[in-house]
Amino acid sequence: MEKLWLKHYDYFVPETIRYPEIPLFELLELACIRYEDHIATIFFDQKMKYLELRDHVRRLATALKDMGVSKGDRVAVMLPNCPQMIISYYGILEAGGIVTNISPLHVEREIEYELNDSGAETIIYLDLFHSRIEAVKASTPLKRQIVTSITDYMETPGEVACEKGNGIYLFREVISSSSPEPPDVEIDPRKDIAALQYTGGTTGIAKGVMLTHYNLVSNVLQITMWGKEFIQRGQDVFLCIIPFFHSYGQTVAMNNALFNAATMILIPQFEINMMLQSIQKYRPNFFPGVPTLYVAILNHPEALNYGVDKIKLCNSGSAPLPVEVHRQFSRISGGIFCEGYGLTEASPVTHSNPIIGKKKIGSIGIPIPDTEAKIVDVEEGKEEMPIGESGELIIRGPQVMKGYWNRPDETESTLRDGWLYTGDICTMDEEGYFYVVDRKKDMIIAGGFNIYPREIDEVLFEHPKIQEAVAVGVPDEYRGETVKAFVVLKPGEQATGEEIISFCRERLAPYKVPRIVEFREFLPKSMVGKVLRRALLEEELSKRNEQG
Repeated sequence: MEKLWLKHYDYFVPETIRYPEIPLFELLELACIRYEDHIATIFFDQKMKYLELRDHVRRLATALKDMGVSKGDRVAVMLPNCPQMIISYYGILEAGGIVTNISPLHVEREIEYELNDSGAETIIYLDLFHSRIEAVKASTPLKRQIVTSITDYMETPGEVACEKGNGIYLFREVISSSSPEPPDVEIDPRKDIAALQYTGGTTGIAKGVMLTHYNLVSNVLQITMWGKEFIQRGQDVFLCIIPFFHSYGQTVAMNNALFNAATMILIPQFEINMMLQSIQKYRPNFFPGVPTLYVAILNHPEALNYGVDKIKLCNSGSAPLPVEVHRQFSRISGGIFCEGYGLTEASPVTHSNPIIGKKKIGSIGIPIPDTEAKIVDVEEGKEEMPIGESGELIIRGPQVMKGYWNRPDETESTLRDGWLYTGDICTMDEEGYFYVVDRKKDMIIAGGFNIYPREIDEVLFEHPKIQEAVAVGVPDEYRGETVKAFVVLKPGEQATGEEIISFCRERLAPYKVPRIVEFREFLPKSMVGKVLRRALLEEELSKRNEQG
């Protein structure tokens, strides 16, 4: 039975009907009420309408239920941006499952950890990743593997590069053989988890962030309210290069586009010419990106020839946007350029510069609708700081997570009296605009990806020649930050930087691998023997300033 508010979609005004308590997958039903014949996705020139997308979602939901997936089961997804990613995400939700995104960049050790921590018994993935899944499945709870080829939704589908049987299913066959009647699963939007998004923390150990249906629906509606002067339902075209397995891509690019019945241009991996050709051919009017993407466009000599200046709205998130990049891109884009802020624990968007209104370069903007934010003292987190003084940013709103998966202690320390303690050090000016000035955590952000130094430290310590090591994030013109490793070798040992980098490359996702290695005789330490990571970073910054 259709929900009443869906029947009156033409009269839907977010300001008056805020955050309906509905399952996240009903956003697809909403899009189909008026726009079922509109193009939902474009993937290597192949187009899929909203009606077809919904049909495939329902078929996958039915198949998952028939395989034994029950309400609350975690279903892992390891896919790039492609139609199968959207179908899997919404199909899992409609079956009552919890989407557990695993980065396609993860190595075996990382995949194994997240499968075990989540308890996922089912995984949907690209056949290119099959060897990694096979290598870890015996030591995980996995019972079912649904495999797809990147060509499955192209004009001429190819063969899937693995054999079916023994718990392995082929995505195309699962869709074609299943019923289009979706299972009837009761969802409590405020309590039931829709997505389990893994992120690191102060310890560097990945934690599952529990985002409810209500959290994610609320954040989509908050974004829609924020952009109400700009959004044209059923007419917008989104350039979707930000990975959907990332919380930013999941909400701002995928769920937001789907709620507003936009066309999604799906780009599975970053390649500058592919991206520019898509811009030229399909004329997107919304480009959610990260600083690295904008730097790549700025450095391309023919970017303007591809119509970059015709994009109406560019949004930068996931990592701090350098002021100079903001200025340069604003000059060539011809449209509106907004920097925002968020974190996985908040679904993720909490702040943005106004789309229509005053923007401040270098600021993350002001809180989005129904989001409270304030700056408190770093030590206790209780005293609100005066305007202009730095402290920890804390947030309260409907998009704030339920908590961390199976980690009550960390949940308690991060969620206090209804407030989310972000760990970011910020200031607020007299007009209510916020600025990130530092990070309480030692997190490195390279190319929009969060990197937690302790994980790299532990890999470095596994090297037989290394006595001590520490990783820090150093400034990088292209990636924002990049990883540098400071290494002390054991007495009598010799090694090269490339040897250390190659060792890390076998054990870490590519974006986490150190790009620079500096050998030291000793590392600075505190009186209790703790390596002073911040001292090394300050030393590095001072050296770079002296060099100009």
